[in-house]
Amino acid sequence: MFSKSKINDPIETSNEAQKSTPASAPIASAAKPNPNSSPVTASATSARPKPSVGTGPSIISPDLKITGNLHTEGDLQVEGTVEGDIRANLLTIGEDAVIRGEVVAEDVVVNGHVIGRIRGQKVRLTSTGRVEGDILHKTIAIEAGAHFEGSVHRGEDPINSPNAKPAAAPAAPAAATPISAAKPNPASKAG
Repeated sequence: MFSKSKINDPIETSNEAQKSTPASAPIASAAKPNPNSSPVTASATSARPKPSVGTGPSIISPDLKITGNLHTEGDLQVEGTVEGDIRANLLTIGEDAVIRGEVVAEDVVVNGHVIGRIRGQKVRLTSTGRVEGDILHKTIAIEAGAHFEGSVHRGEDPINSPNAKPAAAPAAPAAATPISAAKPNPASKAG
């Protein structure tokens, strides 16, 4: 009815097995469970390789709301809500996702809602995408049906460019009003 698990079986240590895979023998023995120790040991963690950046995107699920900035060298897929700035290599914004903050990425695909500025080498607004803010890009694609309110600026390096800072608001009427008010009105002179 019950069978013995292979987890507790000893690891094969024949000379032939060690000759064919000499590098794997220390790792296998370090990862061998010891019933008298905690599940994670120092030797097991030091032999474990670090995950590479290209293993797939990190995903923020639809039921997750994050308040704060996110930064990753890898890819990120947002399906939930983020209130803060995001920096990633490839950023995919899901249809139901909402981002309130600046987005900076090599590639940005907007299927959801972004309230804030987007800076990217390649920016794509799909038919379900909605952006309320400026877009700085090297290349851009806007599909029919996408909603966009803001300005679009092209640049060779929108991510690292010093011109990527938001433009200051024009100082228009306040400076012109005192000058025009200082002129005498000829109709008001008594003559």
